[in-house]
Amino acid sequence: MSPVRSEVPMPPAFDAIDRLCVNTIRTLSIDMVQKADSGHPGLPMGAAPAAYVLWFRHLKHCPKSPLWPDRDRFLLSAGHGSALLYSLLHLAGYDLTLDDLKSFRQWGSRTPGHPEWSLTPGVEATTGPLGQGCANAVGMALAERWLAHRYNRPGHTIVDHFTFALVSDGDLMEGISAEASSLAGHLGLGKLIFLYDSNDVSLDGPTSMAFSREDVLKRYEAYGWQTLGVEDGDVDLNAIDAAIVEAKSDTSRPSIIEIKTTIGYGSPNKQGTSAAHGSPLGKDEVIRAKRKLEWEWPDETFRIPEEALLRFREAVDRGKSELDTWIRAFDSYAREYPELAAEWNRAMAGELPDGWDSDLPRWEPGEKISTRAAGGVALNAIAGRIPWLIGGDADLSSSTKTSIKGSGSAEKRSEEAGWRNIHFGVREHAMGGIVNGMAYHGGVRPFAATFFVFSDYMRPSVRLAAMNRLPVILVWTHDSISVGEDGPTHQSIEHLASLRAMPGLAVVRPADAAETVTAWKWAIETRDRPTALILTRQDLPVLDRSVLASDENLERGAYVLSDPAEKQPGAIIIATGSEVHVALAAQEILSAEGVPVRVVSMPCWEAFEDQTEEYRESVLPSSVKARVSVEAGSTLGWERWVGEGGRAIGIDRFGASAPGPMLMAEFGFTPERVAAEVRALLK
Repeated sequence: MSPVRSEVPMPPAFDAIDRLCVNTIRTLSIDMVQKADSGHPGLPMGAAPAAYVLWFRHLKHCPKSPLWPDRDRFLLSAGHGSALLYSLLHLAGYDLTLDDLKSFRQWGSRTPGHPEWSLTPGVEATTGPLGQGCANAVGMALAERWLAHRYNRPGHTIVDHFTFALVSDGDLMEGISAEASSLAGHLGLGKLIFLYDSNDVSLDGPTSMAFSREDVLKRYEAYGWQTLGVEDGDVDLNAIDAAIVEAKSDTSRPSIIEIKTTIGYGSPNKQGTSAAHGSPLGKDEVIRAKRKLEWEWPDETFRIPEEALLRFREAVDRGKSELDTWIRAFDSYAREYPELAAEWNRAMAGELPDGWDSDLPRWEPGEKISTRAAGGVALNAIAGRIPWLIGGDADLSSSTKTSIKGSGSAEKRSEEAGWRNIHFGVREHAMGGIVNGMAYHGGVRPFAATFFVFSDYMRPSVRLAAMNRLPVILVWTHDSISVGEDGPTHQSIEHLASLRAMPGLAVVRPADAAETVTAWKWAIETRDRPTALILTRQDLPVLDRSVLASDENLERGAYVLSDPAEKQPGAIIIATGSEVHVALAAQEILSAEGVPVRVVSMPCWEAFEDQTEEYRESVLPSSVKARVSVEAGSTLGWERWVGEGGRAIGIDRFGASAPGPMLMAEFGFTPERVAAEVRALLK
């Protein structure tokens, strides 16, 4: 690997105060970890020079206005090195105090073990699960590109920023980073730059134990990235600076800079070993490290030299100047393009335009249409009114019906403002991380689609979306054994139960086209959590809402769809999705026998849980003990709704390869089976 040599004019050389600043970052970080007696000192000690050069020579940000839309984004994908990020934030003048640093990893602090979005000012994404930050960064760069194409005009550039991610050996071992990086290279996301902290050590020991047979830069070159290197990332600030300048100068492709560092740099007994990775250095070793770094105050903790702080805090005035310049530029833009400026403000605020739901489709009762197809029509109606609704699928748009018609697709050299579709390819995990990154970025409302069974591949990203209350919309189709001939590999069984167990995720399984439209409407209006729409492959008849309850009740999670005429129900059938039709047919059978039965459609457990106790009691009165649930998935969890005396009709084994209707019959999802279970409970 050759050091970078750039012909781009360089800023003034680094001086002794810059080197003091680097060591201030190092010592603050190891003091945080030591005081907490927990954490990862090695990465901050090794990566401090790269972080310092980026943050104080290149990063466009405003510490006093951390949400300025046109700021550069910085992600610490190697989130275990969080002490590094917290040190940078405090030193740069963000609203993070020295006391916050001293409470690192403690209860109620703003400096948790891994960075958490919306908790700590300046943290752009929740990272820690390795590789996630890589995918998030791709999503941010993709959002920046879309916003630039949509809103920039000749002479008026209001979107022009970079996305930087500090990534580690561990990040680049994870499959999600490979998926995301491949797509970034395909799309030529030239505003994306990875700083690769290449220290050849992971938690268990040297990376040569598991990560030795590939040349990372050659891999990224094959992805279509610009590849650069810095030989001595421990001390050579000028080479780091030159590499970042070189990376920024080529916006035709993403860039990765491999910066060779020493984990735990400065620790006499632990540097370069896994002992510096995930455990405090120890009090004596901290003092030894400070002495080796020629720190004047080895016996003091959390010391910030005045001359270093003055240089760090230059970021405050510089950021304010950059923000003021942008505000003037935006004001000029708004005078010339008032409608676009107003749209920009709405999109950035996450507000919905007037009349956004005025084109929602309706179908006549009895018409047959799959909920995936109905969802596609609803998506297109909404997209026609909300220009910043964008997304894509894992090479399945013809099946998931999630293509936005009349709109182009993200391409490497696409400069037109009209593209709305993203072809993620067969990269489900990266797709999840990328749409999270788009949501973190702001200004766009992202969605992603694939078959429901492949939600397994997305699960870690979905979990982070739920944890961070990101309003991403997940469209998962082909929702049950009704997939049919593709067999058990493609038939979801345990997925509904496992996703319902995830805090903060709304799982919605609509019963017909009308409920599907309402589900899309509700998902768009939901701004504080991700929504999963679970949709059918097979056609379903549209329910007659002149006889049955309104589909608008879907937003309450569960509702009385049909009650027995002039009688109190003696039993309740609860169903979701396509099985609601089975429940209604069973109600007809029992009604003919004089058995009064209520049918409850329960498309979303989470929304029902959010309702008042009085409403839940009105839907599922505790006096009615005879309850049967019907859902073509695992029965796990249904005991909550049917009670100890109820019965859950489901499937607790894997499916089979056969036509969908045959499978539904063979596995007992028939009106006759449901009616029989109700009769048995009423004996």
